[in-house]
Amino acid sequence: MKELGAAIIGCGAIFPLHAKAIRATRGVTLLAAADREASLAEQAGREFGCLAVSDYRELLSNPDIDVVHLCTPHHLHAEMAIEFLAAGKHVLTEKPMAVNLAAAQRMLEAEKRSNAQLSIVFQNRYNEASLSIKKIIDSGQLGQLLCMKGIVTWHRSKEYYTGSPWRGRTETEGGGVLMNQTIHTLDLLQWFGGEIASVRGSVTTDALDGIIEVEDTAHAYITFRNKATALFYGTNAYRVNSPVELELVFEQGALHLRRDHLYLWQEGKETLLCEPSFAVTEGKSYWGTGHNRLIQDFYDHLASGREFWLNGAEGIKSLELIADIYSSSMTN
Repeated sequence: MKELGAAIIGCGAIFPLHAKAIRATRGVTLLAAADREASLAEQAGREFGCLAVSDYRELLSNPDIDVVHLCTPHHLHAEMAIEFLAAGKHVLTEKPMAVNLAAAQRMLEAEKRSNAQLSIVFQNRYNEASLSIKKIIDSGQLGQLLCMKGIVTWHRSKEYYTGSPWRGRTETEGGGVLMNQTIHTLDLLQWFGGEIASVRGSVTTDALDGIIEVEDTAHAYITFRNKATALFYGTNAYRVNSPVELELVFEQGALHLRRDHLYLWQEGKETLLCEPSFAVTEGKSYWGTGHNRLIQDFYDHLASGREFWLNGAEGIKSLELIADIYSSSMTN
């Protein structure tokens, strides 16, 4: 079987997570790192023994590159993905897949014209708790899902935005807390709940008004086709990064996610169902532990000629939900 050659575009904070996951995956070799800041690319090249380039376009015609990982600012995802798909390279992009639905649709159209795959990083679907929740829902062992809630209370400082000029702007980030921090929780809610029937929501800028042009706080009420409902609240206006909280209520019990531990509440008794099997050793704690498993699963699919399940059509669902929350907020 042909050894796959990979490149990572964007050598910022999340680069090492992808690079080390590639290094730990059999059948793939990291061949190149690209960043418009040449010093970052060169540092990555030295650390991982790969080619360093400051212009990603140099990799488009490189026959040894089969896969590219996009770890760039949000507004660059669509343009780069479309170019690499046209060149026949598989693309794995960090979330969000694009800054708006129009750009995401262009990515899906580019994938249709290509013989390569477009895939999106939603690593929290690979958390032990997420997989357990999904299995319980699909099995029906607790009866019908009635309702859910997802709560994200995190902190982002003024310096977080002023230190990266693309952040905090609609044109380049696509949005605020919804698009950047809570998209993973929204993705889980829609993954658990299924097809969405209606959304009502609102966004505000509470703590960072005058600093960013996007929202730092949002809430939503979501109704699913199966009649289940979900309440969502997310903010960057808290003083610390608290663990994400999830609750799912069924006819015959409830599931609670607290500090990445999943508990079952049933008949007046709480039981621990699962806890993380891996500690967070790379990057920020709130990134979770799913990157390695997602990336390895992605390459397993490529090696066997199967389509990766977190494809563009799946990745756009959370973007559609976010767009609906923005639309609801604007139109009341």
